[in-house]
Amino acid sequence: MKVSQVIPILRIFDEAKAHEFYIGWLGFSIDWTHSFDENAPIYMQNNGIVLHLSEHHGDCTLGAKVFIECEGVRELHQELNDKKYKYNRPGLVEEPWDSISVTVVDPFMNRLVFNERLNSEKKQI
Repeated sequence: MKVSQVIPILRIFDEAKAHEFYIGWLGFSIDWTHSFDENAPIYMQNNGIVLHLSEHHGDCTLGAKVFIECEGVRELHQELNDKKYKYNRPGLVEEPWDSISVTVVDPFMNRLVFNERLNSEKKQI
């Protein structure tokens, strides 16, 4: 098997709240959309992070957790907190696996964990 891409699908209920959180606060952009009807998924991408956000009841359930291995977590933490978003002020956590992380929770209880390894070797967990 050769994997070309993994795209998490996250359940949402309110397109305006999704825009406020993902575009307004996290800085994602909408690459494209497709609609069979007004309840079709929204597709967003930011710095190589591709998420499908869907209002379709059969696509997924609430409360997903997406683990994002990245660099620049300290800067992300500062940037997000500087925006003073009313509903989310994430902390910077030193993890026991020699990493730092920032976890944000969207309005639909989905969690995005931005994780940065601190040692120079990128080992798999």
